[in-house]
Parts: sequence; structure tokens; C-alpha cells
Amino acid sequence: MSYLAPTEFVTKMVDAGESKVFMSTRDTLIRAYMAGALLALAAVFAVMVTQQTGYPIIGAMLFPVGFCMLYLLGFDLLTGVFVLAPLALIDRRKGVTLRGVLRNWGLVFTGNFAGAFTVAVMMAIVFTVGFSTEPNAVGKAISGIGEARTLGYKEYGAAGMLTLFVRGVLCNWMVSTGVVGAMISNTVGGKVTAMWMPIMLFFAMTFEHSVVNMFLFPSAMLMGGNFSVMDYIVWNEIPTVVGNMLGGITFTGLTLYATHLKTAPKLVPAARERELHAEPLRASTSSAA
Repeated sequence: MSYLAPTEFVTKMVDAGESKVFMSTRDTLIRAYMAGALLALAAVFAVMVTQQTGYPIIGAMLFPVGFCMLYLLGFDLLTGVFVLAPLALIDRRKGVTLRGVLRNWGLVFTGNFAGAFTVAVMMAIVFTVGFSTEPNAVGKAISGIGEARTLGYKEYGAAGMLTLFVRGVLCNWMVSTGVVGAMISNTVGGKVTAMWMPIMLFFAMTFEHSVVNMFLFPSAMLMGGNFSVMDYIVWNEIPTVVGNMLGGITFTGLTLYATHLKTAPKLVPAARERELHAEPLRASTSSAA
């Protein structure tokens, strides 16, 4: 079958979460490193297309190519393991502990950041001809994004922090739906289609993705972006990570798990309920006769 029923793909989600918790440190880091690098390249591609065409929606329509590549290759994003690993804990899979889930998250974060930062350095070299010239148009656009999405939030204080957090929640609601999309179908075309739609939506609406930001902000700083490392950490990465975590597990993981694997008892129609009440009465009448 090219399409799996919800009970089937949610079971695959729990199985995947269990597998990731028990994965070796080496494999977890390699897969996370490659995921961060590929997503960073996709972000560069999207910004470049937007610069060339003047239409951000075209960049958003093409950005999911990186997400699809990395998941078809079996690599892992932090936003994905935020959803999958806790499900194995919630399902009480043997040997899965909170410590194991946190270990997986920490390793994937480290690998994602290393991969994204590698691409940030490489692309900064490309955009500045080995740091010998001013950044080209794409480099300047990335620097502008870095400033707008750190100092822009900082300007509004608590309201800016709340907005950043909510954008992080909304982001991983969509991105984690894309992660689930990779499990909905058994065909490459089906997987790509299911992944493409929510990823395009999140990018087009400029929600905050922790791994994309691991590329954008270091890259912006390397090319002269007018903000500090602490601005990046406090006014983007930390609130985004927390928002991504809560958005993914709450709106995608728990909802799918609760309604497709741990379903509530079905309601009994009123007519059938009357019949069930009447059956003991008929039985007692018959025995009395």
C-alpha cells in the first residue's frame, strides 16, 4: 500500500522514537550533522531564489527540497526528535528513560549545529570571496535576516520574546507534521508530497526553526551582521528551541498518539444502549417463567 492508516504510521512514529533513543552516539551525531548541513544548504537556496526572483513565496515553495532529501536519507533534525523520542517514553517502551530522551536531544542538537555552522562558514567564504570583499546580495540578505530576527524581537522586550516563542511553537507544529509525512506513505513520491506541504507552509509564514537558525545567524555574524552572540542565543535560539519542543510534542506527537493509539472508548448509540439495558430484564423474565 502507498498510504498507511493513522494507527499504522503512529506506531511507526513510536518505533522510530525508540530506535533513536537507543542509537549509538556516533551514528546519532553523523546523522544530525548531515541533517543540519543539508537544511542549511536548502535555506541558502531559498534566500538565493527569493533574491533572484523578488518573490519570497517561490523560495518557500522550493525550500522543502532540503528537508525531503535529509529525511529520505535517514538523517535527523532536532525538531523531529522533539516529537518522536518522547513518544517511546510515553508508550513505556522497555528501557526508554527520560535520561535517554534528553541524551538523544543533546546529541542531535550538537550534530545539527555543527553541520549548520560548517555550511555557514563555507557560504560566508563563497559570498565574500574568502572574506576579501563585501558580501554579495545573498550574503547581505542573510545578514539582514539575522539582525531583524534578533534585534527586531529584542526591541519589543517581553512582547517580542512571546512572539518569538509562539513562532517557534507554530513552526514545529508544521515541521513535525512533515516528519510524520515521511511515514505516511511507502513510496518516495508519497513521502515527498506529504513532507512538502507543511514545510512550505512554515517557511512561507517565516516561523522560527531552531536548526535553520543555527545556519542563518552564525552566517550573518560572519558576514558582519550587527548583533552579538548573546543576542542570537537569548533573542532567538533558546526561545525557538523551547517553542519547537512544545509545539511538536503537543500539537503533533501527543494528539496523534492519543487519538490513534490510545483512543477513548466509543460512544454507544441511544437505541443500542436501551437494548443493552433491556437484555438483562428479558433474561430475568425468561428464567422466572
